[in-house]
Amino acid sequence: MGSSSPLTRRNRAPSSVLLIFFCFVLCFLHSSNAQTKPVFACDVDANPSLAAYGFCNTLLKIEYRVADLVARLTLQEKIGFLVNKANGVTRLGIPTYEWWSEALHGVSYVGPGTHFSGLVPGATSFPQVILTAASFNVSLFQAIGKVVSTEARAMYNVGLAGLTYWSPNVNIFRDPRWGRGQETPGEDPLLSSKYASGYVKGLQETDGGDANRLKVAACCKHYTAYDVDNWKGVERYNFNAVVNQQDMDDTYQPPFKSCVVDGNVASVMCSYNQVNGKPTCADPDLLAGVIRGEWKLNGYIVSDCDSVDVLYKNQHYTKTPAEAAAISINAGLDLNCGSFLGQHTEDAVKAGLVNETAINNAISNNFLTLMRLGFFDGDPKKQIYGELGPKDVCTPLNQELAAEAARQGIVLLKNTGTLPLSPKTIKMLAVIGPNANVTKTMIGNYEGTPCKYTTPLQGLAGTVPTTYLQGCSNVACAVADVEGATKLAAAADVTVLVMGADQSIEAESRDRVDLNLPGQQQELVTQVAKAAKGPVLLVIMSGGGFDITFAKNDPKIAGILWVGYPGEAGGIAIADVIFGRYNPSGRLPMTWYPQSYVEKVPMTNMNMRPDTSNGYPGRTYRFYTGETVYSFGDGLSYTKFSHILVKAPPRVVSLRVEENHVCRQSSECQSLDAFGPHCENTVGSVFEVQVKVRNGGDREGVHTVFLFTTPPEVHGSPIKHLLGFEKIRLGKMEEAVVKFKVDVCKDLSVVDESGKRKEEEQTRRRFALGRRGSGR
Repeated sequence: MGSSSPLTRRNRAPSSVLLIFFCFVLCFLHSSNAQTKPVFACDVDANPSLAAYGFCNTLLKIEYRVADLVARLTLQEKIGFLVNKANGVTRLGIPTYEWWSEALHGVSYVGPGTHFSGLVPGATSFPQVILTAASFNVSLFQAIGKVVSTEARAMYNVGLAGLTYWSPNVNIFRDPRWGRGQETPGEDPLLSSKYASGYVKGLQETDGGDANRLKVAACCKHYTAYDVDNWKGVERYNFNAVVNQQDMDDTYQPPFKSCVVDGNVASVMCSYNQVNGKPTCADPDLLAGVIRGEWKLNGYIVSDCDSVDVLYKNQHYTKTPAEAAAISINAGLDLNCGSFLGQHTEDAVKAGLVNETAINNAISNNFLTLMRLGFFDGDPKKQIYGELGPKDVCTPLNQELAAEAARQGIVLLKNTGTLPLSPKTIKMLAVIGPNANVTKTMIGNYEGTPCKYTTPLQGLAGTVPTTYLQGCSNVACAVADVEGATKLAAAADVTVLVMGADQSIEAESRDRVDLNLPGQQQELVTQVAKAAKGPVLLVIMSGGGFDITFAKNDPKIAGILWVGYPGEAGGIAIADVIFGRYNPSGRLPMTWYPQSYVEKVPMTNMNMRPDTSNGYPGRTYRFYTGETVYSFGDGLSYTKFSHILVKAPPRVVSLRVEENHVCRQSSECQSLDAFGPHCENTVGSVFEVQVKVRNGGDREGVHTVFLFTTPPEVHGSPIKHLLGFEKIRLGKMEEAVVKFKVDVCKDLSVVDESGKRKEEEQTRRRFALGRRGSGR
């Protein structure tokens, strides 16, 4: 928005027209010739004197270059590099750099570091993460990351994007009401860890294979135990997550550890909330102790935006701003999204609360990341990705990958035999619902401008003759056009209802209070099912699950599909599944609970394990034993797969302990630490499970094979635990063998009450294969 200038307002009409036209031409020329050069330091072509600086010398080791740069800076200049809009230092040839860009499921316009223009009007918008995770396809996770980083580099080369992306979100989807669950890979620690490391590798790994170089820098967030945004007045800015050490190490931390240890991520973002009374961005145990100390992060730690300001102003954790700046830097924070450290760090130094060495360490971690990205190597066009440009964004192959990701993620939850539909038998298809013809809803949050949209209606109408009614003016569905919808359904051969949610229902800073379909949606679905001439299909577009027991049990509803937020090509994928051009293979990455569950479980209770003393039922498939609408791993296919165990786990595995080990001396020894020589030096501590999978149907299909284990009932262990998953494609009547490697200490250990991984002595474990396994 803006107002006309005083000069424009003073001119009379004829002159105003000329001036406005003149301004239009100037503005048009300005936008067309917007910065097409990337931001970078050490431009020795423009300023040859910069070649004398050690930090510009690409022949030196990165550590030496970083030290050289830090030594040349004044304290005030150093402080300028502690914030996301890092001040440039003209005398050293360093421009201002904006750290904040996002790439959750495509290059995003959220964050000031990235924007679109006539040069690059959009980027490939993949499905929201929760749907991609439903594919259970690690190679897909990495392939998407690779495309996103290619498009990001292409946009960087024309001055439209940065090199540092604060994605992915790897928090556990602990509670179905969480508005940001859509951004995550779901409720399971293993799946979340596999997604985290896979997507990070896709974003970061260079084609040259140099582990110390970065294509773009990823960031795993929000560390840690962050999954309450705004529930019944409890906001993330003030929320204290009370988490026991067992749940911390067994559930909340594994995805972050995988990011750092397996994915070699360049950054971790600390969250707004407190954990056990300490703000995460001011907790030295969590930051310096775990991320950098135990996991050996090779990169920087950044705050969520204004988190340092929040711990001072909202949480009143410190008495002064200088104390807040000091406690965060001393805890291990390197970069502040916001301006707080830029405003208050110098006062903290003067007060003796933080020393300059700590600031040097922080900015060194930041510079190290930029060095690995080539930011200090001169003109990017002369570097490995210098040839990328607008031609490499929204390519046909990239857009097809977005459609394929949606196809692989879509979950078929119910099918009475009507699906797939045959176009030859349908003279008229009725498409009804507030999400039937949406565009932006399909790409969820942390979105960018997509290459183009294909809505569900467009996808379906491209196959058979179609009539359409919105049914509700929006997903809130305060008023439903039941009369119009039932009339349409009564005249159609098949009716497809596209219902669910959007960002007005579930989003950042917006948690749900119940699991019912919004407003009058359930009534609309029920009445349409009653009136319909032919079968009714229910399509749920959402991030979180709903209590749709009514539809599951309604015989008139022949099929139910969950399509997440399916991205720019969602309509193509939905139509391909419904009409059988693609055999559905997605599996739920989270439990769908009944409404009764959330009526008795406060969202603020962080405990994963059930508590029989107060009736607390526990959370996720690993600990919850109550009724579900649909379970983790649920999902149907149009063909039938069978499993035969080819190579079973060994009946006994013996771990060889040292002569002086306590368990050799005491009969009371019940468990071993899940690390040490007894794990590393024992033959048979790693074994293989082999399963023959057969497609016994009449069409090709893609199938996810799960390997679950049921641990011994000690230390509050999970009811069952996912050890591995593999996705395979089989033609009709084809079979293949799937192999799982199981490490006894790593995979079969349990986390005890103190957070230590233990291997229990003389205990039995059960294994389950197939769609989702079974519990005790």
